[in-house]
Amino acid sequence: MLKKRLIGVVTVKDGWAVQSFGYQRYLPLGKPECLIKNLDRWGADEILIQVIDRSNQKIEPDFPLLESIGKLGLSTPLIYGGGIRNVADGVKVIQYGADRLVVDALLHDDLQEVQFLSERLGAQAVIASVPLSWQDGRLEWFDYRTQTKMAITNQLLTTVQSGIISEILISDWFHEGQVNSFEANLVKNFPFQNIPIIAFGGLSEPAQIGKLLVEPNIVAIAIGNFLNYQEQAIQKYKQAIAFEQFRSPTYASKYSLSTNA
Repeated sequence: MLKKRLIGVVTVKDGWAVQSFGYQRYLPLGKPECLIKNLDRWGADEILIQVIDRSNQKIEPDFPLLESIGKLGLSTPLIYGGGIRNVADGVKVIQYGADRLVVDALLHDDLQEVQFLSERLGAQAVIASVPLSWQDGRLEWFDYRTQTKMAITNQLLTTVQSGIISEILISDWFHEGQVNSFEANLVKNFPFQNIPIIAFGGLSEPAQIGKLLVEPNIVAIAIGNFLNYQEQAIQKYKQAIAFEQFRSPTYASKYSLSTNA
C-alpha cells in the first residue's frame, strides 16, 4: 500500500506568512522563508505555498518569493499556488523551482487553459484547488475573489474526470483555522470517488486525521495553522498516527536539529 503524505502549508498575503481563519481574518507569522525552512527540516512530505492575494489583484505569481525560496536549498518537494493565469505563468513557476502547481481561479475563468497547462507540464504537475463547504446537504464551490458560493459545475467535473489534473485539493474553507472541524462530507460526497484528494482546512487532531486517512480516495493531508503551534509538529503528528498510513517521519540532518526537540 502506498503511504499517504503530510503536506505543510504556508499561506502568504502581502508578502508575509499569515495564520488564516476562513480566509477572512489573518494573523502575521513572519517571513515565509522561515516557515518553509522549518517545514523542510521537520520532515514534511511536501510544502505547499499558497499566495492568496495574487489572483484578487490579477497579478502574476510571486516570482521574487519563489526565487528567494530557491536559495534555501530545500530537499522537500515544493507546490506553488497563487496568480497562475495561463500556461506561461505555470511554466515559469516550474522554472523557478516548484515541482508542482495549484490552480484555483483558473478553474473558474478558463478550463481550456488548465488543459493546455496540463499538456505542457504533464498532469502530474497540476493540482486543482476546489474550496468547498457543505450547505443544506449539498456541496458548494467557493470563489475567494468574489466571496460567492455556487454548485460544482458540470464543466469542472468533466475537467476533473478527464485526467488532466493529478489530484484535487479539497479545502474546507469555512472551517479553515478552526480546531478539529474538517467537514468529512466534503470527501464522502464528492461526485467521483476515484480521484486522488488532498484534504485541507480545520485538520488539527491526530485522531481526526487518522479517521480521514482511512478514506481510500485521500492521498494526503495538508495542514497549515496547526503546524505553527509547537516545535516538531510534523513529527508529532506522524508519531501519533499509525505508520502504515503515513510515510515514516524523517529529520533533515543538514540543519543539525536535535531529534529530541
